Amino acid sequence: MDEGPRIYAVPVRDLPGRMVRTVRTGRSPQGQRVGIAFTRADLLVAAMGAEQPWEELCESALRGMLRPLGIDVIQVDPLLVAPPLHPVDPAPRPGQARTKRTASAITWPSVSSVRISTLPSVPAVNG
Repeated sequence: MDEGPRIYAVPVRDLPGRMVRTVRTGRSPQGQRVGIAFTRADLLVAAMGAEQPWEELCESALRGMLRPLGIDVIQVDPLLVAPPLHPVDPAPRPGQARTKRTASAITWPSVSSVRISTLPSVPAVNG
């Protein structure tokens, strides 16, 4: 019997001033950029808190959103998702030129990077 696609609870965030929701990404303890997904919503809540918005996505849709960002590893069921060590202020400093965004940068998810912590027994899914 064929199984349907695996569905994950994926943390997302809303872009201010736009009607766009983006997937959250993170960095492994080794510094590698990774996608974040949970096999159950309660695991997402335990790792990120009840206020964290999330969407259900199949693995292929999540990979399609991560691929343009150069991310090919999805960390499944991380134990803890923490804010970045050094938050980056997205506003340019006075005199700093803004970079032009392409349509794909708006269409595809922007990076909202967080630190994640896992046990060695929790495998990452490599594409």
